[in-house]
Amino acid sequence: MNKILIVEDDMNINGLLKEALEKENYRCIQAFSGTEARLLLSQDTYSVVLLDLMLPGIPGEDVLKDIRGKGNTPVIILTAKDTIDDKVEFLRNGADDYVTKPFDIKEVLARVEVQIRRSEELSSHIVNREEQLSYQELTLDKEHFSVKIKDKELPRITKQEFAILELLLKHPKKVFSKEEIFEYAWEEPYIGETKTLDVHISNIRKKIKTVTDHEYIETVWGIGYRLHP
Repeated sequence: MNKILIVEDDMNINGLLKEALEKENYRCIQAFSGTEARLLLSQDTYSVVLLDLMLPGIPGEDVLKDIRGKGNTPVIILTAKDTIDDKVEFLRNGADDYVTKPFDIKEVLARVEVQIRRSEELSSHIVNREEQLSYQELTLDKEHFSVKIKDKELPRITKQEFAILELLLKHPKKVFSKEEIFEYAWEEPYIGETKTLDVHISNIRKKIKTVTDHEYIETVWGIGYRLHP
């Protein structure tokens, strides 16, 4: 059974989420502060974390950093902030998705389902496909879910970043449109919003910069992206 950690200090919202998720046969663990969330995360693993940012004790932003420092557990932010800059910042800080308050519980359930399906499909890809893809000095290792340049590993690669690089490495000479990359990495229809993909490409470039000055992703203006020749 998939286990969900709900980190929300509003008892009514936390309870509503727990009740709805358990009706869908998820096991739910509740946390009402950042401090409690950090303790629970140190003791167990979760399929998805639903994370409010405005928490007593440790801020939600710090909880997100803890999660990203240890692995790739999907994190869905629960937030009242709805500007595009806020949403971009969530993604840059390592969130996989976000839901704006007040939310429809059906939307939350759908987004949880998407994150779990992605994790399961990624595990299936690792088992069923060739274990490594390489381009120049960059190597993507599916068995260990790692990306390295020479022997230096890129830090804290997320599932979507991994999938983007996987697609580019599978076809190193092809220029991919933003629509093609988005639908491969997110496994859902592209609806014309480019910020999410652009942020993830920017994050990949920043992580590559931590280990090399070589540019591996090229922007093809008006079309999309490809590996730098």
